[in-house]
Amino acid sequence: MKRASKARNGFILAVIVALLGAMVVLSAMVRPRLTDPHAGQVYVYDGYDWVWMTPMEGVPVNAMAEEDFDWSAAVPSYLRDGYDVLCGVDVSEHQAEIDWQRVAAAGVDFAYIRVGRRGYSEGGLFEDAYFRRNIEGAKAAGLKVGVYFFSQAVTTAEAIEEANMVLRLVQPYAQDLPIMFDWEKIYNDLTARTTGLDTKTLSDCAVAFCETVKSAGYRAGIYFNRNTGYYGFDLTRMGDYTYWFALPESKFPNFYYRVDLWQYSFSATVPGINTPTDMNLMFVPKA
Repeated sequence: MKRASKARNGFILAVIVALLGAMVVLSAMVRPRLTDPHAGQVYVYDGYDWVWMTPMEGVPVNAMAEEDFDWSAAVPSYLRDGYDVLCGVDVSEHQAEIDWQRVAAAGVDFAYIRVGRRGYSEGGLFEDAYFRRNIEGAKAAGLKVGVYFFSQAVTTAEAIEEANMVLRLVQPYAQDLPIMFDWEKIYNDLTARTTGLDTKTLSDCAVAFCETVKSAGYRAGIYFNRNTGYYGFDLTRMGDYTYWFALPESKFPNFYYRVDLWQYSFSATVPGINTPTDMNLMFVPKA
């Protein structure tokens, strides 16, 4: 009897173990698989918050980090190999009279000069009052020179009109650097004609401007901050343009995609310029 009882108990135990095993297998089969909701995304700061972002396909990535820059001098230096780094200013009529010889003597390598602008209320086109004297003075001082246009285009026709104005005004002056499309949000006036412009329309305008410039034999580029870079432009359409990235509050160009120029200050002091001035680093890949 004891042997029969032991055998029965062993059989019951085996059945229980088998049932438990079957339950485990069944549970694994019906349990929903846990997936990473951010697979294929990157975590970036967009200027307002940290967000998960799906990278734009085919747009080169920025490999620069904070530890790559030395801020011990007035102008930050880039510590890694791979680039020749140039220091430059960008100016407009807001800086008024400039002593370009003193600017060059202070170690500035290049200057971006505003050609003109479109008004954000009625949309008129205006040549910068100091454009001609600035470009002539910078060239006479031996600086590399490029120009930018402050755009408020809301259609491709307006963007092409802006590009044609630039081409007409720069015709007497050789350009060392790409011509830049500088479209900016107007944050302090909700009645601005550009308020609420969508990504496709803005990207269409940028491409129309840049392709008009390129068709005339010049290189072209786009200027943007983090918000416009992440949400305003479709960078997949602009792979061969120069990227001019504005981020003055950071110790490095903290943007996920590649950066060719970095506007690192809005308020630098430069000998020869009597007002606070934007400062930039240009990263030229070594051959």
